[in-house]
Amino acid sequence: MDVDYVVWDFDGVLNANIVDGRFIWADNFERDIGQSLESFTRAIFNAEFDRILRGEKDLLAHVSAWLTAVACARSPESILRYWFESDSHVDLELLAVMERVAAAGGKNIIATNNELRRASYIEKEMGFGSRVERIFASGRMRCLKPEAKFFREVTRELGVSPGRVILIDDNHQNLRAARDLGWHTHHFAGDYDRLKARLGLV
Repeated sequence: MDVDYVVWDFDGVLNANIVDGRFIWADNFERDIGQSLESFTRAIFNAEFDRILRGEKDLLAHVSAWLTAVACARSPESILRYWFESDSHVDLELLAVMERVAAAGGKNIIATNNELRRASYIEKEMGFGSRVERIFASGRMRCLKPEAKFFREVTRELGVSPGRVILIDDNHQNLRAARDLGWHTHHFAGDYDRLKARLGLV
């Protein structure tokens, strides 16, 4: 490997939760929750959601407000639990790649746009806290990919030159921002063999 750190995006990469552009947690939402998916997405993914991703507002309170608005008796905690569990689809082949990265002397990092509660869920309940060296989440950092501040902060925290880091991401804007700061990058779109070759693991 020609880098020290492999920085993985989470949703759409390590977590294969996006199919044909849609998040599959929503597929059975109306059947399981008994509420309109459109109502939920409109209320949650509004202008305030950016503040939630930055850790400036609590997602639980945001969900609670929607429950009140639709007169639903479910608890906000149960909605978050359903959402997070339905959104967990770990890519086992990429876990194997991560293990090979570690065996080759590299260090695995996660860098994700996720608020505080889901970042904790990824770390503890999904077990990624024991699989990687660090999890950099927007809710903890108070900034988002593709902002340059996000990548500068990761580089500073790792204490390494940008040229010793590679970002694996499915978002071209994120990749462009990382490249602008001197990182190596790889666009991942299910191309396992090409990824292994890029990491020197073939």
